Amino acid sequence: MPNQVNLPGIDCGLCGSRTCAEFAQRLATDPELIKRCIPLSTDSTPPPKASVPVQAPAACEAACAGCAPAPRQKKTPEWHDSLGREFDFILEHFPEDPGPREIILPHNPMLTREMDVKRGDVLIGRPLGMSCGCPITHCGVVSDVDPRTGVITWCVTGPLGPREKGFKDIGYYIAEAYEGMIPRARCDIKIGMRYFFQPRMCMLQWRHSGLVNYVNRTPVGMQVRLEGLWIG
Repeated sequence: MPNQVNLPGIDCGLCGSRTCAEFAQRLATDPELIKRCIPLSTDSTPPPKASVPVQAPAACEAACAGCAPAPRQKKTPEWHDSLGREFDFILEHFPEDPGPREIILPHNPMLTREMDVKRGDVLIGRPLGMSCGCPITHCGVVSDVDPRTGVITWCVTGPLGPREKGFKDIGYYIAEAYEGMIPRARCDIKIGMRYFFQPRMCMLQWRHSGLVNYVNRTPVGMQVRLEGLWIG
């Protein structure tokens, strides 16, 4: 039986696993991964006093038989985001991309040249204000750069890459556009129209809004570009 591991139980995802329980299962075969737990590191704020022991699922069933069941989350109907708001389609990323393709502009476009941003670089930043206003810091890999205008195209991934490989921090930026695939929608998608959509890999599962200004119908779905982005 794997040893019990005292994890914070906050499911922050900074270790690269979705939940503490999932991370505990990986620790059973690779204990060195405990270094990825930021709340337990010596140079961070100590975990809450209410921290609970987290075990791999097989051991947890026997050890935690008396625990109270976790509260069930309300199932969100199809075409509704995590806050219950309706949207028109789900935006998938291209199969060849590691994540959603986002076209961005740093609030100081000169940073693109000053930081020598180039294809393959790992970046972090946060979309600020009316361009999106997402409260989550975004991390991604650069796929294209225009040094003249400062515009960057990157594929948004997650925090594990920057932690393992290092990163360049561009600070606040403007989210100019998304590009991706629509495998199915609940309405007819027309160029020049604004729609609510759900990026499938959005951590918050919130709906976004954007104006469709490019459409290409393919055998596997509709390729689109959305500009004029905002959340809500």
